[in-house]
Amino acid sequence: MKRIVLFLITNLAVMLVLGVVLSIVMSVLGLSNRSYGGMLLIAGVFGFGGAFISLFMSKWIAKKSTGAYVIEQPRNESEHWLVQTVANQAKQVGIEMPEVAIYDSPEINAFATGPSKNNSLVAVSTGLLHNMTQDEAEAVLAHEVSHVANGDMVTLTLIQGVVNTFVTFIAKVLANLVDGFLNGDEENNGVSWTYIIFDMIFQILFGILASVIVAYFSRQREFAADKGAAELVGAHKMRAALERLRHNHESQLEGSMMAFGIASGKNLSEMFASHPPLAQRIQALS
Repeated sequence: MKRIVLFLITNLAVMLVLGVVLSIVMSVLGLSNRSYGGMLLIAGVFGFGGAFISLFMSKWIAKKSTGAYVIEQPRNESEHWLVQTVANQAKQVGIEMPEVAIYDSPEINAFATGPSKNNSLVAVSTGLLHNMTQDEAEAVLAHEVSHVANGDMVTLTLIQGVVNTFVTFIAKVLANLVDGFLNGDEENNGVSWTYIIFDMIFQILFGILASVIVAYFSRQREFAADKGAAELVGAHKMRAALERLRHNHESQLEGSMMAFGIASGKNLSEMFASHPPLAQRIQALS
């Protein structure tokens, strides 16, 4: 419930901010929301704006939604090992030290997030600490540090922004055409129910297709992060960590945290999954 409420509040705030910015810009430029220029501007602002605001807020959202505890001063040997391991790996790949956190969950998982390579967070679950050997945990940390070093958070945000913009623009253009066909071809700068309904229908349909594209790129980034981890700690450790994930609990991570976790969350069709099947990931390391 906490995650749902936080998600709703955050998205409402983002929509409100973008709506205000958009109304000001369109007023200054003299664009109507039914002109092609206006529709493209709406699509770009909400497509890229929403994606990048979410990126900049990603660390804060991750901490709040998972209840992650950021290790500022290690309290025990386990926390000291976590911080030192991430510090060593960050130095190897040439990035600033990420924040290191622990969140309470029985799942074996970890995730990386943050707006840039040098402003990131790496978090691990208590389930990972309790159920993985040190070598396996080291490989998981290397996987997350590789995500950060590869700039995957920014890359997928850009992809998501482009996809969102195209989906929104094409949906609005088609809804405008359908509305004009059903209600007459005269220019209508207002908002009709026909336009609203078809805009929603087209956005849902194209959004489903777009999610396949985003999921494909996400799966490619997983292979790259596995390879990066293998180079940091050895392929045998990364394979052992992936084998351990076969016995994982269902992941509770969502959104970008799920995309950059070591394990995927939902049992989706492979086309819509953010992570490749474990067997493919293990084979790719052979």
